[in-house]
Amino acid sequence: MAKKTDDDVRKLTKAMEETLSGKRFQHTLGVAYTAAAMAMKYEVDVKKALIAGLLHDCAKCMSDEKLLKLSEKENIEVTDVERRNPYLLHAKVGAMLATKEYDIDDEEILDAITYHTTGRPGMTDLDKIVFVADYVEPGRDKAPNLAKVRKLAFEDLDGAVRRILKDTLKYLEGEKGSDSEIDPMTAKTYEYYQKKEK
Repeated sequence: MAKKTDDDVRKLTKAMEETLSGKRFQHTLGVAYTAAAMAMKYEVDVKKALIAGLLHDCAKCMSDEKLLKLSEKENIEVTDVERRNPYLLHAKVGAMLATKEYDIDDEEILDAITYHTTGRPGMTDLDKIVFVADYVEPGRDKAPNLAKVRKLAFEDLDGAVRRILKDTLKYLEGEKGSDSEIDPMTAKTYEYYQKKEK
């Protein structure tokens, strides 16, 4: 990929402001800047973290129908859980849009967008940073143990990932109704990082 410049970052920021709802755009900026700060801490490419943060939710404001239709059109694999809960597809569709609409061909950035909600076994540091930044950005206030996870985010990246997965699974298991189905990838990722800790 041609190295992205500050001008590219400005253009992407403007594109997101025009595409996303006001609230979603504020969240996106929070994730982008948190990811950039974490990238500095963990010696990861700051611009990649910033761009992945800016684009992570670029498909979030699409309807379920549109997410399913685009997935079909672009041959994006749709799991049974995603078919029942199409909003989960915003990450995969977002990675596709990042390529087609926003000229991103860096695999690391695309993977970080793809796995920002579920994680995956063997995540790169950039994957982990965007995953964690999405959870701890300053606008978030509902998640359990937020103060603890925010501290962990800048002290122990794997520990923060593990804690978020654990709290997410606990929350989803406690929720009743079809809206809180667990994506198998989330469970698989948690198992992987549990084993890794041991």
